[in-house]
Amino acid sequence: MPRLRLGVVLPVPEPAAGEVDGLRRALGDGALGRIPAHLTLVPPVNVAVESLDEAEAVLLAAAAGAGPIVCDLGPPTTFWPVNPVIYLGVDETALAPILGLRQAVFRPPLRRRLTLPFVPHVTLADEVDAERIGPAVRAMADYRRSVVFDRVSLLEEGEGRRWTPRFEAVLGASSVVGRGGLPLDLSVAPYGDPSVRERIGLAPGLVVTARRQGIPVGLATVRIDPLPAGPLPSGRAARLVELHVDAAERGTGVGSQVLAAALSRAASELDAELVVCEDLGAEVEAFLIHRGFGVREGSGRRRLIRRL
Repeated sequence: MPRLRLGVVLPVPEPAAGEVDGLRRALGDGALGRIPAHLTLVPPVNVAVESLDEAEAVLLAAAAGAGPIVCDLGPPTTFWPVNPVIYLGVDETALAPILGLRQAVFRPPLRRRLTLPFVPHVTLADEVDAERIGPAVRAMADYRRSVVFDRVSLLEEGEGRRWTPRFEAVLGASSVVGRGGLPLDLSVAPYGDPSVRERIGLAPGLVVTARRQGIPVGLATVRIDPLPAGPLPSGRAARLVELHVDAAERGTGVGSQVLAAALSRAASELDAELVVCEDLGAEVEAFLIHRGFGVREGSGRRRLIRRL
């Protein structure tokens, strides 16, 4: 039975992730470039491919029962002499929500046997030479950074021990929108296999999915693609490739929720400054214009554009 190597983490958001990676680079962290800056909730675990939907459902349920976590990271400290690791600890006020979220995701098929107690932390470097640990910790003693963890991510190990997001759930994203009080859950996943897209030279993208009781009811896809010739405002542009809502859910607010999440993530994850779309049909076009998209015509093309 094929199995995937997965882990559950709280990704460190930008711009803090860039700062953390700078510290990792200075310490010679061998995982830099292979593993994004993160706080581990479930360390690597082997999960059957057939159980992937169940694993994603665990993340959705956990995220729906939580909210964004405000956390102060630092100062740097170490697990030495147990392990030669330098890391950023978390402040006491963040411990309870992190532990609660960890308990919610640490269940089958993601539960595994542990050899060490769970200590919330963001690793800066592993396998550090013992004589470097003390001086490094003292040199960075004043470093602290406030972050807001806003999502929980399912990472998958791929070629070259590179870990990339397989699935993400927005913390606190579950909301009641139409349909008799049934909650709407939003999740975000990469568009296709990120490592494959990078290998063959394709830019990144993402898919936002809305579900009720585990059943998909809405979807939006955004990706950074070369855009056809034609007049465009300046700025890094993402393309809204598709926006769909189940026929029974139209008019209930699902489309607005999915679109808002897609635009927000296009800005934060893809560094997009505007979103462009065309040829999505008259009904979707009217929906987008009503939500702030402007019409730009020229060179025989009609496009909808919205600044982020």
